[in-house]
Amino acid sequence: MKKLLWVLLGAALVAGGAYVVAGRAEGPAIDILKPVTVVGTAGELEVTVDTPGGQLSRFDVTLEQNGKTTPLFSLSAPSSGTLQQETAERVRLTRGLNKHDVPDLAAGAAKVVVRTARPVLFGLRTATTEAARDIQVKLEPPQIGVLSTHHYVNLGGSEFVVYRVTPPDVQSGVRVGEVTYPGFPASGAHLDGVSLTDPSLKAAFFALLYDQDLNAPISVFARDDAGNEASVPLEHEAFPKPFKRSRIELADAFLDRVVPAILQQQPDLEATGDTLAKFLVINGELRRKNAETIAALAAKTAPETLWNGPFEQLANTKVEASFADHRTYFYKGKEVDQQVHLGFDLASVKHAPVRAGNAGTVVYAANLGIYGNAVVIDHGMGVQSLYGHMSELAVKPGDHVDKGQEIGRSGETGLAGGDHLHFTVLVGGHMVSPMEWWDAHWIQDRILRKLHEAAGS
Repeated sequence: MKKLLWVLLGAALVAGGAYVVAGRAEGPAIDILKPVTVVGTAGELEVTVDTPGGQLSRFDVTLEQNGKTTPLFSLSAPSSGTLQQETAERVRLTRGLNKHDVPDLAAGAAKVVVRTARPVLFGLRTATTEAARDIQVKLEPPQIGVLSTHHYVNLGGSEFVVYRVTPPDVQSGVRVGEVTYPGFPASGAHLDGVSLTDPSLKAAFFALLYDQDLNAPISVFARDDAGNEASVPLEHEAFPKPFKRSRIELADAFLDRVVPAILQQQPDLEATGDTLAKFLVINGELRRKNAETIAALAAKTAPETLWNGPFEQLANTKVEASFADHRTYFYKGKEVDQQVHLGFDLASVKHAPVRAGNAGTVVYAANLGIYGNAVVIDHGMGVQSLYGHMSELAVKPGDHVDKGQEIGRSGETGLAGGDHLHFTVLVGGHMVSPMEWWDAHWIQDRILRKLHEAAGS
């Protein structure tokens, strides 16, 4: 009998110890991914919970604001959010957290609270965890006012707008159809002696791309960190531009010269078949990849203008091809491809000095596929220029160059039929006609006039 009592006492002590230890077990691990700091018209809740065995006895999320608690999710009401079992031990909750999905949401401070629990010791006890995040609720969109006037944009051309945004620390820019162009502090427009110090003043270069609808809507937008967005239509006039069409005859001598040289520089490009088949891959797929590389360089633009005055066309050159020429390629009398030439081909003498069209910072200087040896110069506030087909380069990324400074020599690298320079201007990573940027009158009327008017001079 004494033995039995000792056994029972030992079992009771073990059970009691297990019960105490179970009470100290860690609860589920909570990670509040969203919101980070603010919510607004586009806010979202995203929470992950990790728990051993995937067992959860409680998962509640509430919003605390102004002394009121609003339920956002509960295991007893799972339809209030989307709960996904990502792994055996992790679940992810997502749901809207904005004025539309949570009507009681009000502007000001708030707190998201997550409470979870898991069963331990065969369900006799639970291990709990609580996590919270303080957030700010913003429901009012920014305010926008366009200051500049007379916005005239040619198909394939550029334009410029000056506007005011409050509060000044929000993201803003111009939207043309589905294409967006970032705005910059107007104080960075160091042109013609203009001085704009008001932080609410913004400026943006934008374009109506050669292949966009002439009637594409153009608006100025502003969006805060809570996702609240405002936009106003930009009064403008758009003008059509005729683009040339040309017929390109592909000769075997040309294909045999350019195709192997380009493929040697592009080891990752998958091009099989005969020389013509490989050329078509280069002219299509590689062209698209090069365009993506060029567009990505827009992220390296300076927030202020680095140039002044009209851009300079390469001296003593003959224009062999213009912007947005629609090219149809033929091989032995049969049409094999169509592409659009987005730049000017400028030719003078063999290995002519290539000079920077305006001051800026080199952001690219290397082989660029169909453009051969190429240089891209950033002129600030989203404006860049590209120089292709060069035989040699005289600059490297990070170099500052002045207008007229030699940056290399013309050549016939890439898809070039002869020694020349391929030149184009980029706005927000998109190729536009350089002709406007060579025009002093256009620079004065479309850019400088608006800055002076905004400065009150």
